[in-house]
Amino acid sequence: MSKRFFTFAAPSRFYALSGRLLPWLWTAAAVLAYAGLYIGFFVAPTDAQQGEAYRIIFIHVPAAWMSMVVYLAMASWAAVGWVLNARMASMLARALAPSGMVFTLVALWTGAAWGKPTWGTWWVWDARLTSELILLFLYIGYLALTEAIDDPKRADRAGALAAIVGAVNVPVIYFSVKWWNTLHQGASVSFTAAPTLAHAMLLAMLLMTLAFWAHAFAVVFMRARAIVLERERDAAWVRGLSTLTFGGST
Repeated sequence: MSKRFFTFAAPSRFYALSGRLLPWLWTAAAVLAYAGLYIGFFVAPTDAQQGEAYRIIFIHVPAAWMSMVVYLAMASWAAVGWVLNARMASMLARALAPSGMVFTLVALWTGAAWGKPTWGTWWVWDARLTSELILLFLYIGYLALTEAIDDPKRADRAGALAAIVGAVNVPVIYFSVKWWNTLHQGASVSFTAAPTLAHAMLLAMLLMTLAFWAHAFAVVFMRARAIVLERERDAAWVRGLSTLTFGGST
């Protein structure tokens, strides 16, 4: 690793860069979400089999995607922080966990709301649903473990180990509909096959996915900035921020 990489990954540089990006991220999230919801609920055609109930797909599917992607990002940053003793990587892992947990909750809740009119029940112990529920428990376990340990370095190492071990559940979620005979439908969008959705449906889903990405970046950056200020409160650059904020008082 070059010194340039570690310089760029310094908490002070991250804090400054993320602060400049936040207004753009929040704007992108709002615009993309408005466009995605409008197309999904008012432009996309009614599904021939599921009727209007299918429209929850425009929230459910992006949330489910994000629940898995965020977990992999959290585990990756936690591993980088553990192996390379990179402070900013560990702080990013901490910041990602609550967002991933929220996306998982949204995916489970919207999945239940979708399942009731299509399957006739709110919940079944389907392989996809069960593995997604396990993902929620993994997020909760990571957060509980890291918050239970007072020493940040020890908490980061313990959380990294838990996150890395739990990452094995992500491919189980993704491939569950292929490995087992489940009620959950297969993927409507795949890298290896043409999409089965109408163009308006696909556009709405992609716009909502981008909106969730922008929202995730914005929230994670805000949370990471708060963690940086807490952990680096004795650093000279943080004291300088306090001087600017409070007009010379420290």
